[in-house]
Amino acid sequence: MVASETVPAQPREDRRFLRRITFTTAWGQGLDGYDLGIISVVLIPLSAELDISPMAMGLIGAAALVGIFIGGPVFGYLTDRFGRRKLFNIDILLFLVAGIAQGLVGEGWQLVIVRLVLGMAIGAEYSIGAPMLAEFSPARGRGRRLSMLEVCWFSGFLASVLVGYALLELGVGWRLILVTSAVPALVTLVLRHGMPESPRWLIAKGRTDEARAIVDRYMGGEAYFAAEQFADESQRSGTGIRALFSRELRGRTIFVCVFWACQVAPYFAIFTFAPQVLSSLDLTNETAGTIATNGLAALGAVVGMLVIERIGRRRMLVIPFWIQAAALFVVGFWAGAPTWVIIAAFVFYAFFNALSSNLEAVYPAELFPTSVRTTGVGVATAASRIGAAIGTWLLPVGLDTIGVGPCMVIGGLVCVLGAIVSQVMAPETTGKSLTDSARTAASRTRA
Repeated sequence: MVASETVPAQPREDRRFLRRITFTTAWGQGLDGYDLGIISVVLIPLSAELDISPMAMGLIGAAALVGIFIGGPVFGYLTDRFGRRKLFNIDILLFLVAGIAQGLVGEGWQLVIVRLVLGMAIGAEYSIGAPMLAEFSPARGRGRRLSMLEVCWFSGFLASVLVGYALLELGVGWRLILVTSAVPALVTLVLRHGMPESPRWLIAKGRTDEARAIVDRYMGGEAYFAAEQFADESQRSGTGIRALFSRELRGRTIFVCVFWACQVAPYFAIFTFAPQVLSSLDLTNETAGTIATNGLAALGAVVGMLVIERIGRRRMLVIPFWIQAAALFVVGFWAGAPTWVIIAAFVFYAFFNALSSNLEAVYPAELFPTSVRTTGVGVATAASRIGAAIGTWLLPVGLDTIGVGPCMVIGGLVCVLGAIVSQVMAPETTGKSLTDSARTAASRTRA
């Protein structure tokens, strides 16, 4: 009998706490999406006002992704060392400060620096939020709860596009539009007040009595402690990045880094510059196209959340990769395709990318043991942003040189790489306790 079948029903007050930790973590992910999406709305007006080149515009678009590359592993390591709760709040303070600072810049290089700091905060949220929620969640429904983070990410991204374009129509300047990200940051900071420490982290640090007290108060008591195998949490001596590339963890580290990078690299390159991409394809209303594709992406994330426990992690990763590749190849190879074909291809790409992107919150949090969980997620986050930053930086140059078709073909090839690696290495962790899933080797398993 798997662990998910033995978890006792939680009392009402425990369910209320679980909803609270889910909500406050999901709100932070929505803030991530908002900050990354809002820049796509104002890139054109800010580049005109600041008189910057396409290369500089690419740097502004990619700065937050570079910041994620730095912030993910740094804050992940700090969180494994000093605890989830402290860093859970510190990164939101960074969001607040950097969000306000965006409205004070006077030159392009200043905005690059501010967006870099903002990206570090986003990287911190990636490395802390999903692992913390996973450590509080029961095996039954854990995938759906973690998937909710991605739903909120896409919702935040969509909200930024809707708010940004609405404010532009009202004549609001791009600086104030960027500063709107400070509002959800402040709300998130308030919501996180009083959160307890992760009991799994406490056990990994040898503080079992404190962990039991938290489980007794918030999570269902001794029966829950036993059912979710808290006592089997190991106190590992190996920590940090070196441990991630040990013989035991090397395979899963490589897997989560590669699949995550292949999912986000084409997405950020395309949708950070969605208006320019759609304009290059001779679509007359790029604003409507941008809103529509982001809306369908949010829908895809919702569908993924609803089906993840039914179809399993592995199938939900492998199949959508092939569909995304096919969609981008249609745009890339079919020169002069009818408008409806181009729109349909982007719809399929956005929907299935979002559907499977739920696994960016699920797989990394499930595959690493508690002692290196946030470090592992942070490293995977950083790896994913290498390709995303390069693609975002070079796409505007590519549109001016080789054209939109070859750019889409390159994106399709990245999806093919993700599909092959996932086919070979993706494990199935559905229904396992977090302790069991962290023991699961990231090697090829039967679908």
